[in-house]
Amino acid sequence: MSNRIVQARVGRHVLVAVLVAVGLTEAALADAAATKAPEPTTKSPETKAPETKAPETKAPETKATAEPAALPKPPATPVPSRAELVKLIDSTAAKYGLEPALVHAIVRAESNYNPHAVSRVGAVGLMQVMPKTGADYGVTDAGKLFDPTINAQTGARHLKRLLGKYSIGKAVMAYNAGEGALERSNGYVTYPETQVYTHRVLTTYLRGKGIEPYSPEAQKLTGIRLTPAMARASSSSSSIQAVNRKVSRLRLRLEPTWVTSPLSKHALDPRAHQIGPKSKPMFVLERPTVRQKP
Repeated sequence: MSNRIVQARVGRHVLVAVLVAVGLTEAALADAAATKAPEPTTKSPETKAPETKAPETKAPETKATAEPAALPKPPATPVPSRAELVKLIDSTAAKYGLEPALVHAIVRAESNYNPHAVSRVGAVGLMQVMPKTGADYGVTDAGKLFDPTINAQTGARHLKRLLGKYSIGKAVMAYNAGEGALERSNGYVTYPETQVYTHRVLTTYLRGKGIEPYSPEAQKLTGIRLTPAMARASSSSSSIQAVNRKVSRLRLRLEPTWVTSPLSKHALDPRAHQIGPKSKPMFVLERPTVRQKP
């Protein structure tokens, strides 16, 4: 038998074997596909956990312009006579060991003897006691401060406490502006309102005692020096006042420069700087010295 015939037969046998193997493989795959578990035609409904949203917390609505707190309303009761009020102030001052002339000067400046007076910030009565101050002395109902006796006693107790801490002049300033303002201002409040108020109270008090307000005797008695400029204080230099209030929050235990120094209290005001042969610069910048290593 020739080689070509043998090769042809062998090739045919190989081809048949390959075809048989391919057929068996396809049959096996078909059987495997047939025995595969059928997929369900209907899917079970998915059970999702119920979504819980956190409650929305909205910021409280605020009006564009805050409404001012309601001011205390005076009662519809008759006002005592001026003579009765003067007698009340005298007896109250004697009760708490205060000078009647000083208490009368404060009452005159605060309310002009009107027990139903209410200020724009809510101060009440003869001595214009703030409700918070009244609460410090046990008067928790602001309406009771319209009672002349309660108001006079509360104001006198507050004044008595201030005089126990400060001189007469500083106590008057603290009565008007508050102890915090006095402390932040290093013992001398420069607010225009307080300047005018202090001048009015102390001049009335001193003249009632027969003392010239601008005299050394007056300064020794009150602890501060009164000047005519205090009566004319205004808020024209509001920018300077605003800076002074911010700086005063440092609460430094320092004396005002005009007490122990020839400089005036306007020394740091550029607008008040005077030019002349004795003028000195407000600030001096010096070149730092460089130390050489040995």
